[in-house]
Amino acid sequence: MNTLVTVPKNGRIINKNRNINYPTWSSWIDDLFGVDETPWFNSNFNSGITTPKVNIKETTDSYIVEMAIPGMNKSDFEISIDNKMLFISAEVENKNEETTDEYSLREFGFSSFKRSFSLPETVDDAKINANYTDGILKVHIPKKEEAKQRPPRTIKIS
Repeated sequence: MNTLVTVPKNGRIINKNRNINYPTWSSWIDDLFGVDETPWFNSNFNSGITTPKVNIKETTDSYIVEMAIPGMNKSDFEISIDNKMLFISAEVENKNEETTDEYSLREFGFSSFKRSFSLPETVDDAKINANYTDGILKVHIPKKEEAKQRPPRTIKIS
């Protein structure tokens, strides 16, 4: 007897031998809030800043944190250090108002994000600096002198 069962992405179990389809709770939620079925849900409610992705590079003498966050000003960012934690956040408030003889339109929005990173003991947090150029925020985190990698050297045998 052949009893093949297929479990698709939405979690609904389909028995190939029968034409009965039993929806699960998760498939009902997926059907209700799925992107393909209800694009109106995602179109207006997600117009703010999403959490930006981060690139972290380690060099011999520092760490470099890069975030692509276009369309902001330097004054929108707040970077702070507390108890070996680096916090990067931004808040933007948008207001737009149009008034004519026939109508009045006022739109406003608020967007924000906050990222936090644990700093290793090997960083010199007094020398951390940041710059924002062409939509890229770069935070330069130098290492302490004793933590920097030294070039390999040859030891002579006596």
